[in-house]
Amino acid sequence: MQQIETQQRKFKASRDSILSEMKMLKEKRQQSEKTFMPKQRSLQSLEASLHAMESTRESLKAELGTDLLSQLSLEDQKRVDALNDEIRQLQQENRQLLNERIKLEGIITRVETYLNENLRKRLDQVEQELNELRETEGGTVLTATTSELEAINKRVKDTLARSDDLDNSIDKTEAGIKELQKSMERWKNMEKEHMDAINHDTKELEKMTNRQGMLLKKKEECMKKIRELGSLPQEAFEKYQTLSLKQLFRKLEQCNTELKKYSHVNKKALDQFVNFSEQKEKLIKRQEELDRGYKSIMELMNVLELRKYEAIQLTFKQVSKNFSEVFQKLVPGGKATLVMKKGDVEGNQSQDEGEGSTESERGSGSQSSVPSVDQFTGVGIRVSFTGKQGEMREMQQLSGGQKSLVALALIFAIQKCDPAPFYLFDEIDQALDAQHRKAVSDMIMELAEHAQFITTTFRPELLESADKFYGVKFRNKVSHIDVITAEMAKDFVEDDTTHG
Repeated sequence: MQQIETQQRKFKASRDSILSEMKMLKEKRQQSEKTFMPKQRSLQSLEASLHAMESTRESLKAELGTDLLSQLSLEDQKRVDALNDEIRQLQQENRQLLNERIKLEGIITRVETYLNENLRKRLDQVEQELNELRETEGGTVLTATTSELEAINKRVKDTLARSDDLDNSIDKTEAGIKELQKSMERWKNMEKEHMDAINHDTKELEKMTNRQGMLLKKKEECMKKIRELGSLPQEAFEKYQTLSLKQLFRKLEQCNTELKKYSHVNKKALDQFVNFSEQKEKLIKRQEELDRGYKSIMELMNVLELRKYEAIQLTFKQVSKNFSEVFQKLVPGGKATLVMKKGDVEGNQSQDEGEGSTESERGSGSQSSVPSVDQFTGVGIRVSFTGKQGEMREMQQLSGGQKSLVALALIFAIQKCDPAPFYLFDEIDQALDAQHRKAVSDMIMELAEHAQFITTTFRPELLESADKFYGVKFRNKVSHIDVITAEMAKDFVEDDTTHG
């Protein structure tokens, strides 16, 4: 009894091992089924693509029989590109299917080897042990075990049958792939034939296009020659209309022979004449433009020259008038005038003219030509301290004090025309006598309403009209300046006058 139980346990262990192996085979079968279905759908898709390419091939074969009048259209080029992409895709899918088929064949070979070498041998051993157990006791338990083994055998047979079905499907898929490869080769050959035909027609079209361009160019040359001939009389058309082309060429040859007699004649004379005439017209127009520009520039220069002349005359008049007035205030009973020195444009001679004569000169010159500022060579001064016309003197004839007084009168005259914000005078009254210093002080006081005057002096006359006083002292080799009162300033200049 113990021996039977031991054999049952061994048999149960063997049965469990077989069941686990069968479970593993079942999982492999499921995996094979999962990979088989996508491949089957891919095969159907490839077959549909094959039918579509067959129909496209028929349409292209029909187009191949017709003449190619021009290059491929954009739509045909897109179709060719799509076919090339589809062929490349089919080739890739074909390689993938071949790889999957090789993998499945390896799996089936390993399963069959495992079944033949292990499971079948083990099954035979189990059946032998079952037969031995049937002859002993415990038949009831062995009967149940036998039914389980039969179920297992049935599963094994089903697995083998399913494996055979997978083999058949793989064979069909492989046959379909081979057929697709053959179709792809046919399509490639057809595509190559179409491309060769397209290239041939393209070359022919290029030749025809080049020839057309040459003919058009020749036509343009002929039309140009016809235009160069000019308008022909109606008689020429009527005269040569009935002649053949051969007769026309014969007459043309005769004309060329006659023209050879005049080979020494410049045939380009007319063209050169026309060309030079056009250049002459352009140059004349250019000269007219330059003349107009020159005239405009000269007019602008004359206007500017006249404005400069008038500005100088106006300034000279104002300064001359102010100079006479200021000099009469500084020197009561005296007389002074400014004189504009002029000369010709070349500077060969010079002359002095007063205020009245400059006005007449401008009036007379404006009638003949625009007056130029180049005729002005300088400004002279004529003064008389007695007021007599016959005692008018130039600057070089005056003393130092008189020159200082005339210079101050000119400065004050210019200040009236073009005032400055302040003036700095350093001992301007040094060479003047007391009467003239008093006159200068009064003039400064009059002009100080619109400008500031800063003076240095050692005389008391200028202090009478001053508003503020500064004293400069020199101590220990250093100058010091301080604000002082009017009394201190007067004492300072009086001491200097006394001790000077």
